[in-house]
Amino acid sequence: MEFETIYKTYWDRIFRLCMGFVNDHDVAQDLAQETFIIVWQKLETFRNESGIGTWIFRIASNNCLRQIEKEKRFPKSDLPNHLTEEKQTSLEPQIQFLYQCIAELPETERIIISLELEDVKQAEIAKIIGLSEANVRVKIHRIKEKLTQKFKENGQQ
Repeated sequence: MEFETIYKTYWDRIFRLCMGFVNDHDVAQDLAQETFIIVWQKLETFRNESGIGTWIFRIASNNCLRQIEKEKRFPKSDLPNHLTEEKQTSLEPQIQFLYQCIAELPETERIIISLELEDVKQAEIAKIIGLSEANVRVKIHRIKEKLTQKFKENGQQ
């Protein structure tokens, strides 16, 4: 598969996956870009042991986790309110709230639900995460219940 085709096929999905991790449009864009740089650099080493999508999602997930670890070590100061509010208005309030809720989940749950929202097959999610398919199914169900509860508590439908 050519890189350009891969990029066009997976860009939106990888960007949304990154948004699920960081809940910040600019950072998510940077992380998605970095993911595709890695894909570009390592494409000839891809061995078709899993689907190309699984491979790319694994790279993106690892990239996002590294970013989260960096932020834990070097907390960034809060941006002035008018800057953060300006960026946030480009998304619908419910979607914005969903990203906020996902960002508050533990890391593994964040990866699982972000991949689920991108219609990655549960068997592939199991490979990416290293869990059984049955365990992934149970976790997805519980995560959805948690998110539904948060929406209800916040008066969202």
